Amino acid sequence: QVQLVESGGGSVKPGESLRLSCRASGFILGHFSVGWFRQAPGKEREGVSCITGSNGNTYYADSIKGRFNISRDSAKNTLYLQMDRLQPEDTAVYYCASDPFMYSGCSLTEEYDHWGQGTQVTVSS
Repeated sequence: QVQLVESGGGSVKPGESLRLSCRASGFILGHFSVGWFRQAPGKEREGVSCITGSNGNTYYADSIKGRFNISRDSAKNTLYLQMDRLQPEDTAVYYCASDPFMYSGCSLTEEYDHWGQGTQVTVSS
């Protein structure tokens, strides 16, 4: 069964960094396109970043302004989101997601089939 478990969230001050992890089971990360999404209080879910299964091409939302980096570790079957220079507007619950029908590309707007339960990121002074 496909399962995704996020970890690494926490409370930090503006300008600090966090690295989120998404441990996958039931599939091999390199075979699917996967992504990170977030949802802040009172706002709709927003696509943050995704990486393709085919060649590892990455895509990012304009809102993060090049501060985040998505990567995967094949040996650990784990997806990461390195978040640098965090700002209060980055506060949200962060989710990882995958879809077995996405491989050669990925999307920050289309629906994904599988989701983790999320990890909270809070950025405040």
